[in-house]
Amino acid sequence: MAHPADFAVSAATGDLTIGIIGLGYVGLPTAIGFHDAGFNVWGVDVSQRTVDMVKAGENPTGDPDVDDIVPAPGTERWHITNSAAEAVPHCDVVLVTVPTPITHDLKPDLSYVAGAGRDVFQAIPKGSNTIVVLESTVYPGVTAQTWMPIIEELGLKIGEDLEIAYCPERFNPGDPAHGVRQVARVIGCSNPEVGDALVALYQRLTTEDVRYVGKLEVAEAAKVIENVQRDINIALVNELARIFPALDVDVEDVLSAAATKWNFHRYTPGVGVGGHCIPVDPYYMIQRAADVGVPAGLITAARAVNRSMPSHVAGVLSDLMWNAGVPAGEAKVLLLGWSYKAEVGDPRETPAEPLAETLMAKGITVGAWDPHLDEGSYPVGVEVVTDITAAQGYDMAVLVTAHKACLALDWASLAKQMRTPLVYDGRRVLDLDELKSSGWNAYAVGRPV
Repeated sequence: MAHPADFAVSAATGDLTIGIIGLGYVGLPTAIGFHDAGFNVWGVDVSQRTVDMVKAGENPTGDPDVDDIVPAPGTERWHITNSAAEAVPHCDVVLVTVPTPITHDLKPDLSYVAGAGRDVFQAIPKGSNTIVVLESTVYPGVTAQTWMPIIEELGLKIGEDLEIAYCPERFNPGDPAHGVRQVARVIGCSNPEVGDALVALYQRLTTEDVRYVGKLEVAEAAKVIENVQRDINIALVNELARIFPALDVDVEDVLSAAATKWNFHRYTPGVGVGGHCIPVDPYYMIQRAADVGVPAGLITAARAVNRSMPSHVAGVLSDLMWNAGVPAGEAKVLLLGWSYKAEVGDPRETPAEPLAETLMAKGITVGAWDPHLDEGSYPVGVEVVTDITAAQGYDMAVLVTAHKACLALDWASLAKQMRTPLVYDGRRVLDLDELKSSGWNAYAVGRPV
């Protein structure tokens, strides 16, 4: 890295080369954003399929907002490879945007962070003082704890060969109003001069606030608690959606009434919480709290509530079909939408999967229709419906994902295709009265039966 003052000038003019390690839902839009901002960009991904598609100007992610913005082959300042060793020596700044999932036993999986870090550090030229920034969601301390042993093992020196920093991604896939160039950023780094230099860089990327917040751990913690807070708030309304129907009260009526107060934060219950952030990030905070011997009871309880919602909803659906006279062992449920959020073709951590698993464990046949996913996106045992007009003989239609295509269905025609015209709104976005007039027996999460 040049002197921070010179770096800031280069950042302001776009006279820098930015490397992006990982070209998924986060990395690819980030790479495109920096390219559009005038920088030279090297994109790296271990998936040859991803590399080939991006090189061809195609979108390998399920985010439709990226479909038309991938640079065409031969575009200047745009280089794509599967080799960090090829890309990193060209770069002034390297951003690591790899997944941070959880293991089967709900522990943080930092293998991608460690592996990507090693690939980058091995390729850094001696004396280049390349800035390496982790953007993946982690708990406080991960960047230093994971990367510093590798840096020391390779004989690299902070302040001479490289600098490390943390700047979490915050954009929302499928939401053009909160894309990579429209969200505020926070930067953590032990070297304030490097932090300020990165502020100048990210200010070129986004129109929103960019600020240096001090040490790495502050920025790491800020990111993880953003999603912890959402998980807790969602858990509250999901728990209320289980309580109020037992009191013969519709939870939506209660929430709408409460929302008339100026400081009430309105959330909506659902069949479960999905995606690669909210269902995952709390476990990172839980683990870190356990490491230092501090209880995280509230975070743990909220996660348990949200994790149990698909099972709860499966029980409700089973009861509704039984009450409607559907013979045990013959019931068929059609899930409308499978991806974890509307208008995004991403099935990771979708609540549809545990919902389907629980239903099938009860002997119920499960079909699924999602216009944003291909047939290979579903687990074994699920009947994939490619043409909704051909879906016949189901007893219950369940809105799992509020895709526009799901909301705009010809509900009257679908009711006629059903063996039993039961519908369950798992997102509280449908007009139940209108559905009843179209021939449905309509139910919804948090609504008394």
